[in-house]
Amino acid sequence: MQAQVRDAHGRSLNVPVRLPERTHVAVLGQARASGIEASTGMSADASSATHRRRTLMLAVCCMSLFMVGLDNTIVNVGLPAIGRDLHAGVSGLQWTVAAYTIVLAALLMLSGAIADRIGRRTIFQVGLSLFTLGSWMCSLAPSLDWLIAFRILQGVGGSMLNPAALGIITNTFTGRAERARAIGIWDGVFGLSMALGPVLGGVLVGTVGWRGIFWANIPVGLAAISLTALFVPDSKAPKSRRADPVGQCLLIVMLGSLAYAIIEGPTHGWYSPEIFGFFALSVAALAVLLAYEPRRAEPMIDLRFFRSVPFAGANLSAVCAIAAMAWFLFLSTLYLQDVRGLSALQAGLTILPMPVVMALCAPLAGRMVAKRGPRIPLVIAGAALTLSSAALSRLTGSTEHVYLIVSYGLFGVGAGMVSSPITNGVMSGVPRTQAGMASGMNSSSRQLGQSLGVAIVGSVLAASMRGSMQAGFVQASHAGWWILAGCGYVVLLLGLVCTTAWAKATAARLSPGR
Repeated sequence: MQAQVRDAHGRSLNVPVRLPERTHVAVLGQARASGIEASTGMSADASSATHRRRTLMLAVCCMSLFMVGLDNTIVNVGLPAIGRDLHAGVSGLQWTVAAYTIVLAALLMLSGAIADRIGRRTIFQVGLSLFTLGSWMCSLAPSLDWLIAFRILQGVGGSMLNPAALGIITNTFTGRAERARAIGIWDGVFGLSMALGPVLGGVLVGTVGWRGIFWANIPVGLAAISLTALFVPDSKAPKSRRADPVGQCLLIVMLGSLAYAIIEGPTHGWYSPEIFGFFALSVAALAVLLAYEPRRAEPMIDLRFFRSVPFAGANLSAVCAIAAMAWFLFLSTLYLQDVRGLSALQAGLTILPMPVVMALCAPLAGRMVAKRGPRIPLVIAGAALTLSSAALSRLTGSTEHVYLIVSYGLFGVGAGMVSSPITNGVMSGVPRTQAGMASGMNSSSRQLGQSLGVAIVGSVLAASMRGSMQAGFVQASHAGWWILAGCGYVVLLLGLVCTTAWAKATAARLSPGR
């Protein structure tokens, strides 16, 4: 503040005067009351604008997950109709799901590395475009072979979505607690998409046929492309990795040959030279990959991340949990429609308790991780998955609906609780600059679980079933439900082991200060 005084010659001078702190506050308050904007007020507005923009960015990223989650559930609801219309057996239905998930699992790490190198927003938009185009082409597929081909195109686009989106979220929400809350919202959106999927899929299949299930992705994809261009800034890793074509090819060979051997095993015979050869090819590709990657300065799969017990445990938990979810949807859809004789809409409404409870539990799990860490939600998830799968192993052709609803709801508790601690464990166990690759590995583990889940349970079902679908399905599915229970028990054990002080120390050595 300045005061006006006169010097010895009578001239006026402006002299700065330092006011006491209380006087300064009073003057500042008068200035605000008079409509004069102070710098602190501008700072608050800027902070509010930044918060709104970050929230909008999270919403845009969640739209991609919503689209992918919706596609997973809707396609499973439409499988019986696809089988009838395109004359596909159990193996054909397995390929309809597995063609998409195998491509996702094989390309996710490459997509994460490319997103770190080229720009996360750019790869995110390309992925949205390919996924939307693939959805439209799936709706036009004239045969099962064409549908599988277009599902592969969907998989290529889908592989670019989660790594780029999670990289954007991780670099936008840098605090541990706020990142956990953001990831909880992210996982809650996935649960919401799964909640809407059965009902929307049932309505579409019942009104316009199975082709309509792919139409639902198109408006969401177009809206996400536009909003990303307007509101999401681009970001890159300070130092990105080089391409690894050899490692990428080895990964594709390993996953593709393993899935083929598992899916086609019941048809050709488990001991046939063809199936044995594909199993051997998968093992050989894995062995070469493990020997080759550590020799590269910038590997596609950075194996040193697996020295972090929480990171390794989170990926293994992802494989088991997502495999259980894939098995659940595959078995439940066929059971409700082909055994119980329900329509697609009735089947969707019956499955609805699972995704609804999942959507409610996912944000709760995010808050629990933010406040108390991942142990409690992981233990709850493992216990719920184990108990619900064991209960569903007792299904008969006339099981009461109340029993189904309670069992499905309990499974939803496990599915909702497991995702947030898994994602948080993966992303917090590596340097933030490698968020794209870490999220790619996390998503690859999830898609690997989904691919193996559908492949294994479908093969167990095909090998055990005798007679017609309605007569032999229930008894043949019992082994599948017990496999699900085993996966849930593994999640429970990993939740106890990977949250110990020893496990946290391994993560701290890998990523100090995280």
